[in-house]
Amino acid sequence: MTEQYRLPSRFTELENLAERWALPTENQRSAKRWSASAEEFQEFYDAMVPLIKEILAYLDQFSLDEMPEDALALFHLSLALAESAPHVEFYRGAAKVPHSFDARRMLATRGDAPDPNHDMSPEQLAAFKPQAP
Repeated sequence: MTEQYRLPSRFTELENLAERWALPTENQRSAKRWSASAEEFQEFYDAMVPLIKEILAYLDQFSLDEMPEDALALFHLSLALAESAPHVEFYRGAAKVPHSFDARRMLATRGDAPDPNHDMSPEQLAAFKPQAP
């Protein structure tokens, strides 16, 4: 377990999921969702949902600017749950949302993606591809 994915002692039981799901950027978490199987979604969901109220209460004691590394990993894990829960609750574990456009067409413009209002030309921005986790 790398330090980046170490969780607070109360939540160490989730560390096996952290390396796969506690990714720091929206694009990385999206790439994980696009590649996840129904079984992976369910395993993650089943481990996280019973603890989510406790996780959120724990995280609530920190500001985003002063969150310790282990709490930050837990925060990323909770974001991954929020972003992946609909795949379990509504889409039977499907990575693709039925009857919708391909979600990979959406590109986050913060985090690991460039801000289109800054230092990339339209051609560079159009060619940008988020990195898979």
